[in-house]
Amino acid sequence: MRVARLWLTDFRNYESADVALAPEGLTVVAGGNGEGKTNLLEALGYLATLTSFRGAPTEALIRVGAASAIVRAEGDRDGRRLLVETEIAPSGRGRVLVNQQPLRRSRDLLGAFRATVFAPDDLELVKGGPAGRRDYLDHLLVALQPLQGELHSDVERILRQRNALLKQAGGRLSAEIVDTLDVWDARLAEKGSALAEAREALVADLEPELGKAYDQVAHTAAAVNARYTRSWTTPDLATALADARTDDVRRGVSTVGPHRDELQLTIAGLPARTHASQGEQRSLALALRLAGHTVVTEAIGSPPTLLLDDVFSELDPARSEALLAHLPEGQALLTTAGPVPPGARPAAVIRVRNGVAERSE
Repeated sequence: MRVARLWLTDFRNYESADVALAPEGLTVVAGGNGEGKTNLLEALGYLATLTSFRGAPTEALIRVGAASAIVRAEGDRDGRRLLVETEIAPSGRGRVLVNQQPLRRSRDLLGAFRATVFAPDDLELVKGGPAGRRDYLDHLLVALQPLQGELHSDVERILRQRNALLKQAGGRLSAEIVDTLDVWDARLAEKGSALAEAREALVADLEPELGKAYDQVAHTAAAVNARYTRSWTTPDLATALADARTDDVRRGVSTVGPHRDELQLTIAGLPARTHASQGEQRSLALALRLAGHTVVTEAIGSPPTLLLDDVFSELDPARSEALLAHLPEGQALLTTAGPVPPGARPAAVIRVRNGVAERSE
């Protein structure tokens, strides 16, 4: 979907906003720090994933003193008008409507609007722990196949129940604990294996695009590799869970499964997390976003909306120029606290001040 208009009510610092975006090309969102630039992008990102790309809890998205927040976006998808609306409630039980028709489940919204987010903290995709890289893969899976969100939720629910049971065991296996653990192990083996297989297939598609994107943003060719590594080496997860049961009961936590898997990134055969320079790590983080964007575009036939949140403040001039030169076609929004970056050529500029957004051509 290409978003032509965005409305906000009581979202973050916006009491009310009505913003016209450029459906094609670049919209620059300019303003000082703390004025609300990122909040506009966060609202769009919320419509794509029903989560904040800043990792904020639901209640933080609602303006102080308000009971709930509303985000509405209107645009075009495959030549047809699409109106997407969501009410964000503190309890997490908000409403979702598409073309004014309520959805039975909020997660049915996934796939109606897709977005690729570039953010200053993307460097953590490379420098940080494996959880961030797993999240990166899972968000891409949902963009490719919205039903993958249900699979991920199932795995998380099973792990919560299994870990609660392990803690309840108190280091001892009673007959009742064994019977219940057998049930949760069977479910985790089924759902966890499916999630790991989906991630592995995605990484196989990502790796060639990752190498191309890295060469573009780094201005140099390098041997960049990505490999998905499972946390178990047995032929199947069911066997691994059985082998780990004694240790899991002793520790009170699940030690194998997709929640312990890793996306390993290397440059010239060396781990990027520990051996790459910060410039190389930043180029690789950008390349991960560009590669994911390309994979989704090829799979669904149209590019997601690009949301570039203050990324140029973290890049040197060469990488800024390279990123602008290789931005994919389609709709993009870019926030900046300074002047419009050279070479940006925006189709529209939105000025933001103290929660008020106004468009200027």
